[in-house]
Amino acid sequence: MATVYSWNCKTVDVHPSEADYTDVVYNVHWIVTGVSDVLDSQGNPYQATSIGTQTVPLSPESEFIPFDQLTNETVVSWTKEAMGAEQVAAIEQSITNQIEQEINPTSVTMTIAD
Repeated sequence: MATVYSWNCKTVDVHPSEADYTDVVYNVHWIVTGVSDVLDSQGNPYQATSIGTQTVPLSPESEFIPFDQLTNETVVSWTKEAMGAEQVAAIEQSITNQIEQEINPTSVTMTIAD
């Protein structure tokens, strides 16, 4: 099974003013969705999502990017860098585990008929 991960980091918290800059991103609300290449009985891919937040520092070594020039790709890279490779891998593995549990459940809920 292969899973493709999509990171959405478009919702952010900003400081209106910091270090002579305006609208400085300091916290990212991230959503990671994993979509499997395995299809369910209706032909839809199995998928799972994880949601969280990550603080991102204003780095004096990096060039400041004005808010209106930010892209999801840029903020995803900041988020992943702040998390570190180990946490990124853990989030993606958790999503994969959720999908595998959907495909091969170890428990199901059933209703007893009267």
